[in-house]
Amino acid sequence: MAYTDQRMSSNRLTALVIVALIHVVVGYMLITGLAYSAAQQIIKKVTTVDIKKDEPKKPPPPPPKPKDLPPPPVAPPVKINVAVTPPQIQTVTTPPPPAPIVVLPPPSAPPPPPPPRFTPTGPQPRGNPGDWVTTDDYPARALREERAGTTGIRLSVGADGRASDCEVTSSSGSPDLDEAACSYAKRRARFTPAKDGDGNATTGAYSTRIRWVIPKD
Repeated sequence: MAYTDQRMSSNRLTALVIVALIHVVVGYMLITGLAYSAAQQIIKKVTTVDIKKDEPKKPPPPPPKPKDLPPPPVAPPVKINVAVTPPQIQTVTTPPPPAPIVVLPPPSAPPPPPPPRFTPTGPQPRGNPGDWVTTDDYPARALREERAGTTGIRLSVGADGRASDCEVTSSSGSPDLDEAACSYAKRRARFTPAKDGDGNATTGAYSTRIRWVIPKD
């Protein structure tokens, strides 16, 4: 609700209250016997209320238009040369100082092993090695075919002085002669066992040659 409407409603309400009061007074006057005409004049005067409508306030006049002023001076833009060659940056690489030379002492040679208490020796045959294989051991087939030759063998000798193995190192040309040479020598050979640096018996090897010659009648 506008401010003007609120003010008009308030004036009307006041007028209604006044009229009601006048009616009460008039009634009282009639009851008390006052003149009727006087009451009518009072009612006419009082009920005729001149309620003036509040006129709305006029808005203030708009401000005068500013006079046309000359535009402000505009400075021309400053030309900036963006194609300026950047300054060349020269980098100087300083080589690191050489590492110090560390001279290491020559490696010390390991100490020589202590000299043996005894001179190591290989196995030595007991008796005559020629008795290990004789003409009586000649294979019968090789003898009939009159095959001869020399067989080289190597015996592996244990710490007990006995041959534990035999290997043919050179063949006579006849497998049966080579096999007989190893078989008889391994069975019959006896040795003084080999000695180590402390003088203890140890294993060793012994090499020899068996010559097969056809016996004469």
